[in-house]
Amino acid sequence: MRSVAVAALFSLAALAAGPRDGKHDFDFEMGSWRTQLKRLVHPLSGSTAWAEYNGTTVVTPVWGGRANLVELEVDGPQGHLEGLSLRLYNPDARQWSLTYSNSRSGALSPAVYGEFKDGRGVFFGQDTLGPRAILVRFVITPISPDSIRFEQAFSDDGGRTWEVNWIAEDTRQKR
Repeated sequence: MRSVAVAALFSLAALAAGPRDGKHDFDFEMGSWRTQLKRLVHPLSGSTAWAEYNGTTVVTPVWGGRANLVELEVDGPQGHLEGLSLRLYNPDARQWSLTYSNSRSGALSPAVYGEFKDGRGVFFGQDTLGPRAILVRFVITPISPDSIRFEQAFSDDGGRTWEVNWIAEDTRQKR
């Protein structure tokens, strides 16, 4: 009986505290990581050819953790890839926006927006692939304090089906 009362008090305390503040959602990711990346070479084309890369990811906090910068550098048989992601926290919406660029394009992608719930980050947005309008889903799953999985998927049918086209698994580098 006592545990039910304690759980009720914690629930009331959570309600009194107001909506969840997620500005520290990415704190777990700060630092240097070994990255294994798989990228679908021709998304939404029916192709099943994947390119594989290995390298590093460095995540740096900005603005006291309310933003962060992700620098990705990987190599594989398909060549060298440098990527940059800027993540910004919007305290009014209590959501993050994530944008990405690679060194070849020099332009930021349209943002995906979302938040973490139960330790899992899910973000959605709109983009184009060639002439087609698509939806983008990006999922971040911390596996352990030293391991994270990132998965991106595209949909060209309004979200009825999704094709995964980017899988990165990061392992924290030991100091």
